[in-house]
Amino acid sequence: MITAVVYSESGGTFKTTTTANLAVALERMGLDVCVIDLDPQEGNLTSLFDVGEFRSDPDADNIVKHILEMPDGPFEDLIETSEEGVDVIPSHDMLGDFTSNLEQKIDYETGMKNMSREEFPRYELLYDLLWDKEQLHERYDAVLIDPNARAEDLLYNAIYAMRTLVAPVKPAGKGNLSLGGLEELVTNMEQHLDIEVGLSCVVPSGVGQTNAHQQYTKQFENNEYYPTPVSIPNRESLMDTMWEARGSAFKVLEERWKTFEQDGEMVSEPGQRGVRDRELETARDLYSLAAFIATETFDIDVDTELVLEIDGYGEERFDVGDTEREVTA
Repeated sequence: MITAVVYSESGGTFKTTTTANLAVALERMGLDVCVIDLDPQEGNLTSLFDVGEFRSDPDADNIVKHILEMPDGPFEDLIETSEEGVDVIPSHDMLGDFTSNLEQKIDYETGMKNMSREEFPRYELLYDLLWDKEQLHERYDAVLIDPNARAEDLLYNAIYAMRTLVAPVKPAGKGNLSLGGLEELVTNMEQHLDIEVGLSCVVPSGVGQTNAHQQYTKQFENNEYYPTPVSIPNRESLMDTMWEARGSAFKVLEERWKTFEQDGEMVSEPGQRGVRDRELETARDLYSLAAFIATETFDIDVDTELVLEIDGYGEERFDVGDTEREVTA
């Protein structure tokens, strides 16, 4: 099965929108997909998919309680299904206090079991929950995690459970440094967690038309260490509208969502967006990225034909199988 953490050390790399688009693309390819939101920020995957009604309720059951083995109900009840068919385990405010709650658990259990703190498996808890206890591999073909950005217990639990990274990066100086540090990052994680961590691919995102962006993107694409199957052009309007449409870029294009000014206020409505070739190409790029991860990283056969049923315009079809794409900005 596909198990991946979409992770970047720096902000502004479209980590959450990349996760959402990958999840929906894999779902459209015929896979059963679950995404786990481990980011306690407000503007996260839970918000984008319009789930998690009880994320701020301190008494509500949530993913943290299950990781720490103190659930208030069955794990199944945590799962919500988005409008586009992707199952989501929502974020919860309790994620922000994960490490402090974990420390309390370690203090209690090491005292009860007469063991040292170093012996406690602090990074294995999510792995044990997902695969040993809940056996999600029997239900899903793909599980993706949108983690918190800080290198702490929650992130390490995600990486220990998934073992594979997808890395969105900025096509700028800071992003280029991230590329140079990716091998070191993976090596450090492997040593810290005592496991093998694979990097599926690097995804330059928000690529503009400036010379600097183009040059940095070529460096990403020509690096000899990690695959760069696609580069995602700067489609700020398309990606921003995902938050208003509460769904993927594919939903934005099919339902033709658009954000615009009306009577002095900004509104977002379906049926208003024009059909732009460059945005259709971006949808094809995103679908191609998902196909690469499925087929090249995990050796899973998927349907590589993207079919967009655009409201009022009819169908647009793209087959992303065995094709190489150039960046279109």
